Amino acid sequence: MSAVAEVLSTVAHHRAPRCSELPTCPVCADSMVAAEASAYISDRMISYLWTCDNCGYGFVTKHAVKQRIVCN
Repeated sequence: MSAVAEVLSTVAHHRAPRCSELPTCPVCADSMVAAEASAYISDRMISYLWTCDNCGYGFVTKHAVKQRIVCN
């Protein structure tokens, strides 16, 4: 089975935490629950590999990590 992957943008639009961050398959619209793999790209970037269980379509998302300031 050959794999097809594309990079999709994931820009959060002030949604509730976690409940709406999970993607749906762009081919069959099936809900995705967990990424197949993740990769630490830099201090502020993580990418996730998603593969649809329903149709087998694969894609990559990239997420910017917000820097938290800790005050003592």
